[in-house]
Amino acid sequence: MKKFLIPAAFVLVASIAQASEPQAVGWSDLAPPVTPYENPFEALSSKQMNRLAHLLQLRTLADTGTDATAAEDAQILEQELIADGLDVDFLFAERERIMNVRMNDATAPNEEVVGKNIRIPGYLLPLEIKDGRAVDFLLVPTVGACIHTPPPPANQIVHVSYPEGFETKGLYTPIWLSGELVSDYQQKSLWLVDGNTNVDVTYTMNATSVELYSASE
Repeated sequence: MKKFLIPAAFVLVASIAQASEPQAVGWSDLAPPVTPYENPFEALSSKQMNRLAHLLQLRTLADTGTDATAAEDAQILEQELIADGLDVDFLFAERERIMNVRMNDATAPNEEVVGKNIRIPGYLLPLEIKDGRAVDFLLVPTVGACIHTPPPPANQIVHVSYPEGFETKGLYTPIWLSGELVSDYQQKSLWLVDGNTNVDVTYTMNATSVELYSASE
């Protein structure tokens, strides 16, 4: 029996070691499967789309009371759209539904990677620096994200805590990040040259390893 115990022990140790190795993932793995939906706006002409957008603007102005003629103009335009065969109330309700679906796709976590020990490349955006080392930061997929371009979807950003700190020379240091990925939707305040901006974040991680990125790895 003993001669089987030794190989079994080796198999057990190997299995544990393999299980502890972080799983390499890409940013697309952090997004959940896209929710399919019907889009009635695809059948509309650009002119119809523009007139619907104008109607929405007029209704908003009428509701806020900032334009005395907006309510009357909105009624006239709505009747013209109805005469053109459009169900305005239905289309506006569909607009809200589609916006909600897209928002959910942009913020929902991918349960397939939640709780997993992962390794992912990205760019470091410091939130807190101690002695020249980033101890609290955001990981984003592209250079310029959140500053030169709008923030990525929330499920394409990871908030990282790393008390050991990682030496960074500035914004967008390319790194490899390892640790357990946790779903924890929150807003983080990111300091920019022209002030602070709030960034929605779906994931958080207490990093076990932060390394300078190397494409050869």
